[in-house]
Amino acid sequence: MGAARSTRPASGELCLLGAIFVLCLGASALPAAAEEPAQEACIHIGRLHYDGGGDWYSNPSSLPNWMVAFQQRTGIVTVHEEVVLRPDDDTLYRFPIVYMNGHGMVKFSEEEAAHLRDWMLRGGFLWADDNYGMDRSFRQEVRRLFPDRELEELPNDHPLYRCYYTLPGLPKIHEHDGKPPQSLVIRDKGRIVLLYTYESDIGDGVEDPEVHKDPPERREAAMRMAVNVLVYALTH
Repeated sequence: MGAARSTRPASGELCLLGAIFVLCLGASALPAAAEEPAQEACIHIGRLHYDGGGDWYSNPSSLPNWMVAFQQRTGIVTVHEEVVLRPDDDTLYRFPIVYMNGHGMVKFSEEEAAHLRDWMLRGGFLWADDNYGMDRSFRQEVRRLFPDRELEELPNDHPLYRCYYTLPGLPKIHEHDGKPPQSLVIRDKGRIVLLYTYESDIGDGVEDPEVHKDPPERREAAMRMAVNVLVYALTH
């Protein structure tokens, strides 16, 4: 795009090599599952299908656009087709990274919550991106998933904002309630297992340009953030 490119840190190349290594390492740590050999070597992101009435299927072009851009910008091969996963599906363990968003209520059954928590504690990374409207119910579900932990906000100098593109913090894509955007996380033994982006709406920003008609610089900011999230998740 036409926006000026941010300077990458000198360790950017090492991040990408680490991403490939960690992906292979993570695959061996999660339960084995049959997979096509060509896809086994690719980055593949799942979308979480949750209950409660929220539109878990929103922003249909965002994941394919994210995967295409990630491959073009980093050289790491991705699977562009979206795969939908239920929280209690054993197929979840094939995917080290899963994305969810929506505008409405999020609700997990006891079995789904236990399964999703186990997946995260065994190496999974969940990115929940509020599309405006899921905040209250999602925070309630986070308390059920991790009753012994609190969501904590990442500072703007966190490595998440430096691991590929150098960003000033979480970009504000859509106004919503006019609050500042926040990256909130749950950690396990220091590792981020859940990232919740609030009052930002990265998913809208990486959709096809005609959907929301955001200016190019805003869409570029959203895509850079999405690329950073994936690089960070693969290297930490």
